[in-house]
Amino acid sequence: MRLLIVDDEPVIRLGLVKMAEDYMPPFQQIRTAENGAAAMELIREAQPDLVLTDIRMPKMDGLALCEQISEQYPGIQTVVISGYNDFEYAQKCLNYGVKHYLLKPVTKKDVHDMLDNLLKKPARSYVPVSRYVERVDRLEQSIWSLNMEELDRLTAEWRDSCLASDMSLPQLRELLEDCIVLLSKRFQARSYSVELDPGFLPAVSMKEALDSFEMRLRRMANGLQASRSGHFKDPMEEAKAYIDSRLSQEISLEQVAGMVGLTPTYFSALFKKLTNQTFVQYRINKRMEKAKELLSIPHIRIVDVAAEVGYEDYPHFTKTFKKIVGVSPSEYRSGLGIK
Repeated sequence: MRLLIVDDEPVIRLGLVKMAEDYMPPFQQIRTAENGAAAMELIREAQPDLVLTDIRMPKMDGLALCEQISEQYPGIQTVVISGYNDFEYAQKCLNYGVKHYLLKPVTKKDVHDMLDNLLKKPARSYVPVSRYVERVDRLEQSIWSLNMEELDRLTAEWRDSCLASDMSLPQLRELLEDCIVLLSKRFQARSYSVELDPGFLPAVSMKEALDSFEMRLRRMANGLQASRSGHFKDPMEEAKAYIDSRLSQEISLEQVAGMVGLTPTYFSALFKKLTNQTFVQYRINKRMEKAKELLSIPHIRIVDVAAEVGYEDYPHFTKTFKKIVGVSPSEYRSGLGIK
């Protein structure tokens, strides 16, 4: 059994090494690293069986390290050491990729009990941290945008994944309940209150737990729709209107996504799916459409048209216009009979 200890404090690293050395049966190898980046280098050289890491470290912190491990080396077990201020965050990761957490100050008994729990008991099934966070993000975005088709697809994907695992019913209920609570907190931050029923997953089977989970997600979406009382603006229509009214300005995808309350990644994927264009392509095409309208007005100079649709660089405007329209601005205007 090989152990990797990751902590930026030399004294703590040494202390953890001594605690691990006193454990029986002894480790075949104990290595140390001062941050997540250094740890990943050691892992690439020779994979350990267990990684014990602090959360707060420079260059790459402990949770980022755990995320990379779960994605690239899912066979490696990970344990997080957290300070009091990080406790709630670390606790959320329990059973989702990170196998255990230790609260500072760490004693030899803490370390040995943790090792007994991980190494002397049968392995249990867990969901990697990165996959869990990604799923919660996607569920949040689909509900907030009332994209029920996407919500159905995500819940079906989650169901298949859970049923295919060897997760126990208590583990599954803990995972699903954690997800519901986390979503409710996120919606609370968006000024949408979700009422949590006590014991809302009283399931006696995996299927019942998942049915209850999916029903709760749908209730969230239905409640959100009702709270908007018909005043809901489609996020894509709202985004397009925002872009169309600011063609002369330089606006970013992140800015538009934030305006409609979606994450940039989700907004980008949804925008492409519904418009068949990327954000950049849509904005360029709209600018060229606006340029054609302005070029049909004889008294407006072409250079002013360029500025009006966000191009201070006139050569860049003419090049882009010809690429999209097929002719230069002056040729387009001549085709309209305007000299």
